[in-house]
Amino acid sequence: MNKPHQRTVLALTLAASVLSLSACFPLVLGGAVTGALVASDRRTSGIVVEDNTIQLKAGNRLDDNIGDRAHINVTSYNRQVLLTGEVPSEQDKALAEKVASGVENVRNVVNELAVLGNSTLSQRSSDTLVTSRVRANLLDTRDLYPSAFKITTERGTVYLMGRVTQREANRATEVVSGTSGVQRVVRILEIISEDELARMAPPADGK
Repeated sequence: MNKPHQRTVLALTLAASVLSLSACFPLVLGGAVTGALVASDRRTSGIVVEDNTIQLKAGNRLDDNIGDRAHINVTSYNRQVLLTGEVPSEQDKALAEKVASGVENVRNVVNELAVLGNSTLSQRSSDTLVTSRVRANLLDTRDLYPSAFKITTERGTVYLMGRVTQREANRATEVVSGTSGVQRVVRILEIISEDELARMAPPADGK
């Protein structure tokens, strides 16, 4: 990990999150929420910024504590942190979880690190391709909103994060499992009710 680069990315990410809310999240005008909330990210804009901050802070601290001897990816959704990648020992796996847990505003850590040698560039490129295929398949599925899911792929395992209904979780699992290159699907989902999902939607008349 390149710490100066990460800090630059953090600044740009936070700026983009603040300046581009209307593209990714509902826009609040006069106390009213507008935009297709159900079809977009189901976190608040504030939580999205927090998640971006958590990811960059955790990455920097893991770099300080473990460095290049491990390959660790940090994904945060609704302040729940997913650790994926490879570490050389069980001690490093435990250390990574401790470091991530100590980042401000983290409420839970899901430690999916494998005690293995670091993955190759070819393996990581393959995972990137699988993620692209998964996104495309979810986009083609008319009864799902792809933006409701955060997708991470590691060594052919696809991790799904998001706030979705049981129906959406089951449907997404079906779609992802059938995607070329996917070996396993791990759901780290917050299940909400259909009524809760309906309450997120703006009124049909836009008021």
